Amino acid sequence: MKRKTLFLLALLINSLASFAQMVNKVTDPADWVNPLMGTDSRPALSNGNTYPAIAVPWGMNFWTPQTGPMGSGWQYTYNPEASPKSNGSYKIRGFKQTHQPSPWMNDYGQFSIMPVTGKLKFNQDDRASWFSHKAETAKPYYYSVYLADADITTEITPTERAAQFRITYPAADSSFIVIDAFDKGSYVKIFPAEHKIIGYTTRTSRSVPKNFKNYFVIYIDKAFDVQYVWRGNELVKDALEMNDNHAGAVVGFKTARGEKVHLKVASSFISFEQAELNLKRELANDAFDATLAKAKQAWNNTLGRVAVEGGTVDQIRTFYSCFYRAVCFPQKMYEINSENKVVHYSPYTGQTYPGYLYAGTGFWDTFRALYPFLNLVYPSINKEMQEGLLNDYKEGGWLPEWSSPGYADVMVGNNSASVVSEAWLKGLRGYDIHTLYQALLHGANNEGPLTAVGRAGVKYYNELGYVPYDVKLNENAARTLEYAYDDYAIYKLGKALGRPKEETDLYAKRSLNYRNLFDPETKLMRGKNKDGNFQKPFNPFKWGDAFTEGNSWHYSWSVFHDIQGLINLMGGRQTFVKMLDSVFIMPPVFDESYYGGVIHEIREMQLVNMGQYAHGNQPIQHMLYLYNYAGEPWKTQYWVREAMNRLYLATPDGYCGDEDNGQTSAWYLFSALGFYPVTPASDQYVLGAPLFRKATIKLENGKQVVIDAPANSKENLYVQQLQWNNTSYNKNWLGHSVLEQGAILKFTMGNQPNKQRGISETSFPYSFSTDKENPFLKK
Repeated sequence: MKRKTLFLLALLINSLASFAQMVNKVTDPADWVNPLMGTDSRPALSNGNTYPAIAVPWGMNFWTPQTGPMGSGWQYTYNPEASPKSNGSYKIRGFKQTHQPSPWMNDYGQFSIMPVTGKLKFNQDDRASWFSHKAETAKPYYYSVYLADADITTEITPTERAAQFRITYPAADSSFIVIDAFDKGSYVKIFPAEHKIIGYTTRTSRSVPKNFKNYFVIYIDKAFDVQYVWRGNELVKDALEMNDNHAGAVVGFKTARGEKVHLKVASSFISFEQAELNLKRELANDAFDATLAKAKQAWNNTLGRVAVEGGTVDQIRTFYSCFYRAVCFPQKMYEINSENKVVHYSPYTGQTYPGYLYAGTGFWDTFRALYPFLNLVYPSINKEMQEGLLNDYKEGGWLPEWSSPGYADVMVGNNSASVVSEAWLKGLRGYDIHTLYQALLHGANNEGPLTAVGRAGVKYYNELGYVPYDVKLNENAARTLEYAYDDYAIYKLGKALGRPKEETDLYAKRSLNYRNLFDPETKLMRGKNKDGNFQKPFNPFKWGDAFTEGNSWHYSWSVFHDIQGLINLMGGRQTFVKMLDSVFIMPPVFDESYYGGVIHEIREMQLVNMGQYAHGNQPIQHMLYLYNYAGEPWKTQYWVREAMNRLYLATPDGYCGDEDNGQTSAWYLFSALGFYPVTPASDQYVLGAPLFRKATIKLENGKQVVIDAPANSKENLYVQQLQWNNTSYNKNWLGHSVLEQGAILKFTMGNQPNKQRGISETSFPYSFSTDKENPFLKK
């Protein structure tokens, strides 16, 4: 009897512990974010390759503590052993204004501020101070750290184009603030009577006009006892102005213990006058805490658009930490002038024009889930982005595929076609879509000034139906597959705009070009030579070569718009499912010979112990949802939950590869809500299973989508039934346009798969091969 009582008591305690860790209401989602998620990374192994961006959503400027040396893309690394040239020291070199989208793209328009005490030290290595993560607080809207060598606490809180610093000093006769405008051409000037420093930096990592500058202005609420400028490693004591390759400024004063010195900082890509205006408009007379409260409210308003409840502490933290990343990029590059009009500096012409502009995203990554998330939750923000793309085209002659801040020559595809088409097809209006459509046609039929702009190999693609393997154009199979989907997106937009049938039929036909690379022998996509023969020898585990940062097993699923067509090529649903299953069954073997070494994406696939599934890079991320097209949706439910549980956590090592400007985070957000945009340019989301017991999406039109799964748990991960507005719903997809009308989705969850739900063809998601409007349906 005693044993039975103890056993029941243990069960009760375990049950209460499980219940206690469930979070049933989130009042301040910003405080659930860990901006350090993904920062424990290095070039050889990415756990996110992020940095703590202290900012407001889509802000023009971010701030971050700088642990890496000037010019390093790894500007903040959680573990100093991972940072190039860090010497293993937990040291901060400065607090940097940054626009960096990723360490691989590096930064543009950066400068830093660093407080020091004692002997005057302005060189980045000399001024660096030891710090500990134990004395570091990172929130999206606030950062604080104790600089041990200087006995200083530095706090930062942001606005879109400005920020406030609050620096708490010790008792010292020699306290300083060092301004570093970085090398590659910079300028500073001190105005002692106004307690003011201005300057500009020209440092960038990509091509920009010769007149590119990030102008900054800094006000300090304490009189200067000393003021110097410096260049390189030389302190210049008899000047207040410096224009040099590497210019900086130092101001100094006496401080009492606990004295707080405040800085107000703003910048502009346009002029010093605009930087002053940005500061006055965004900071006004606000004290530090007032700016902090506004920044926190901005984050709560943005993150509060999706409310989740009934998840574990870790799940809530991970969800909102991913949410934070998904609304950081791309950054606003526009400003508000003295006439309260939107204007922007053009990274193409160097002139200032009216209108919106955004920068800092790669469509190869973000067309997949990030832009669909914006279209669902923040369509008005994406409308601004679409207007910005229009300005990209007008000023540069092309749509960007990677912007940082102008055109960047990286990655493949012409995925601006998806980003532009999806926005209009999902209801965004009020901008010149006809000119944007012309931009799509221009990009789809011409090679651009860079390999990654327009379509490399377009002449071959349009004539042969694929980019050949043997014409000295790398990653040719990946290009072909992505061009085919992009052609589908152009076809759909053209039809919506009433374009001539001859024109839309052309893109519909080209969207089927994926079939030209399918190898019936291996049932995989394979590079093909110009003469029509497949390239030999063929190793489906070879990374790169015909593919981009992946192998054939990763890219063979990249037929986003026509999964049924791919099923037909593979020989039917049963074979298709076996091929999907094989991804997880095979060992994580690889051939890295194309790169001459193991790149970090390969290592990240190998480490997660999920066979050939490489979630750390984007090409295969949609693959888990493809079981829905073959009548086995429970396998999607299982593997999506496995990926969320095993590959994401709100910790410094919390991603399984590069986060990439919100894409990998947006995958998690959609998956946690229970659906995913396999074909962004269609109206459908493919079902998985929700992670939380309840989630509410607050749409911009005032409607709500409520996702209710009260029995959800670690064990109950399978969908037994789904009701849409109290009516049984047996399809494996949800319609975007119907969700916009508001919906209550009630999931009945269980611990065993329901193998009777979603198994008929009438339940399957959209494929171009089953589209009744497909002009080539019977051909």
